[in-house]
Amino acid sequence: MKTDLKSVDEYIATFPKDIQSLLENVRKTIIKKAPEAVESISYGMPAYKTHGKPLVYFAGYKKHIGFYATPTGHTEFANELSNYKQGKGSVQFPVSHPIPYWLIEQIVVFRVKENEMKYSKH
Repeated sequence: MKTDLKSVDEYIATFPKDIQSLLENVRKTIIKKAPEAVESISYGMPAYKTHGKPLVYFAGYKKHIGFYATPTGHTEFANELSNYKQGKGSVQFPVSHPIPYWLIEQIVVFRVKENEMKYSKH
């Protein structure tokens, strides 16, 4: 875990160029669907929050991109994620296959709405 990193740019720069490209595309996908999200490093990986609460995280590995949308994001998209290796609140997208950016978009939109419903002051 890279705990001394201060920014997502620093985090992404620690990876080989091919993985950097995938990570940058995941980042852009999240920001596109959650432009108001606050970006930081948390638990040693890129993290995004809305309303001060976790939205999604992602992480780079040698053979996969880890995506973490809390258990609710994964439960909601269980069918779409069923072809990928998963843990509680996590999914692994192998770098040897196309990353499903369309699915990341859908999960981010779901999580933005979920945080909006739970934490915004109406």
